[in-house]
Amino acid sequence: MGRSSKDKRDIYYRLAKEEGWRARSAFKLLQLNEEFNLFTGVNRAVDLCAAPGSWSQVLSRKLRCGDRSASGEEIKIVAVDLQAMAPLPGVIQIQGDITKVSTAEEIVRHFEGRPADLVVCDGAPDVTGLHDVDEYIQAQLLLAALNITTHVLKPGGTFVAKIFRGKDVTLLYSQLKIFFSDVTCAKPRSSRNSSIEAFVVCQNYRPPQGYVPNMSNPLLDHSYDVDFNQLEGPNRIIVPFLACGDLSAFDSDRTYPLQLDTGKEYQYTPPTQLPISPPYQHACQLRKNNLLSKADSPSASGLLQSGDQAQAD
Repeated sequence: MGRSSKDKRDIYYRLAKEEGWRARSAFKLLQLNEEFNLFTGVNRAVDLCAAPGSWSQVLSRKLRCGDRSASGEEIKIVAVDLQAMAPLPGVIQIQGDITKVSTAEEIVRHFEGRPADLVVCDGAPDVTGLHDVDEYIQAQLLLAALNITTHVLKPGGTFVAKIFRGKDVTLLYSQLKIFFSDVTCAKPRSSRNSSIEAFVVCQNYRPPQGYVPNMSNPLLDHSYDVDFNQLEGPNRIIVPFLACGDLSAFDSDRTYPLQLDTGKEYQYTPPTQLPISPPYQHACQLRKNNLLSKADSPSASGLLQSGDQAQAD
């Protein structure tokens, strides 16, 4: 039961392993693409905050059907993250900080001086459970992704990023509308309804005339003053909200039986790619050493022996 419990609870987690995706989040980008045709005409793509690499996998599979696009141009995909990521075929990896201009320069250098057609970012902080705090940190991460995007994205390009929808996102939408003519907030069917997670799909990049990208200055001083955030009239931005994914798709909040098809028995599938250096690794080692030290004690040995005898009986 232990190994299959998560498979039972989350259908997309199970499908991700069966289809060879590194994480269930791959389905979110796939469903966003179904609605917005994100990959049409894309030759150069950037995946920010890429680890463990499921969105880079989607880009690689969808864009690199051949080594070159329909126009004959070579397809290039660059994945960026502070953490190490297992290699992916056809994906150039940069282990760097998205708040550094050197990272932006390295991305463009891999594109031989040409800007990207598409930038995606599925990055999110470790949530605390305090929604106001989580929304603020996520907004800052999104702004950092937008900042580096202004360095690497071509005019007319597309930017897709995760956002936590809360009561104070109007300023964030206003900031995005400065740089993109079309901004839509989308909720893929594979994203749980119980989560405040959504995705902003920003199309037709058109920076203000005379705008010079600058990593040293934040794009927006995200003040959470109550009166300051109550924008009205033409200053208030109402961003369209769209649900992505066909109604026949699996519901991410529903529990499905392991045996979906009659006559086809369920078989456990291990994860496609195990974490290289997860943040919980040190805690697991401490716990393992603690259990081993307890097992070596005489009292523990006696308990283990009596337990083994009880199982034999």
